Amino acid sequence: MKAEALRAPVLAPAHRGFLWRRLHGFTGVFPVGVFLISHLWTNATGLAGQQAFDHAVGKINRLALLPLIEIFGIFLPLGFHALYGVKLSLEARPNVVRYPFSRNWLYTLQRATGLVAFAFIVFHLWEFRIAKLLGKMSSEAFYPTLSANLSSTVGGVPLMALVYLVGITASVVHFANGLFTFAFSWGLCLSHRSQRLFSAACGVIGLIVLWIGVSTAIFFATGARWGGITRAHSSDTELGCSVVDRASASPAGPAAAPVVPQNP
Repeated sequence: MKAEALRAPVLAPAHRGFLWRRLHGFTGVFPVGVFLISHLWTNATGLAGQQAFDHAVGKINRLALLPLIEIFGIFLPLGFHALYGVKLSLEARPNVVRYPFSRNWLYTLQRATGLVAFAFIVFHLWEFRIAKLLGKMSSEAFYPTLSANLSSTVGGVPLMALVYLVGITASVVHFANGLFTFAFSWGLCLSHRSQRLFSAACGVIGLIVLWIGVSTAIFFATGARWGGITRAHSSDTELGCSVVDRASASPAGPAAAPVVPQNP
């Protein structure tokens, strides 16, 4: 009887929901949030050209036990966090109209950005990681494919670049706000002062990560770094994919005329 009494609270639906929510918050930071920062940082090496990007991707591909790290350290936690997050979003009952408090707005924003980030991550994984697993793309093709896709336009509108900018922004906002929620729900900042300080810290972290992701997307889309500096082409493959100074590539090939960066 005593053992059954001890097990009863653990098996209660309300208690199970509490544990699932805590696990959901934890996986959003470790390892999903860590992977988000790492992934954006790796992509940012493309700012130095394809050679630097391929070198960074190659280092990851040479990691010992990489398949196990990806399955148990990335995909399973990411899948749980995403699917349970969708469940929470569908069950949510926003009431910002009746109670327009800042935390209420952030609660609604967290659910909305989670859904957008989920759709973007599935699309991004299908476009690159799944394509690589199916043998349709090599890791050396990531850089030129990103350049070609993000620099493409439909009716003069850079739709793919806009998709990436919205997806990156939603992912980073979701992570930064979730980081504060994680710290609060796990009892790491309970006083009003600690909550204000950590909220500001999460905002700064989010802005830095967002700057890395957005500047990288703009670079792949236009060839320009923030600040108006234009890149030189770093490879023959990139020359064929980038929208930057595309007319400068002659039919004879890249060796026929050197590409000279021009200030916008």
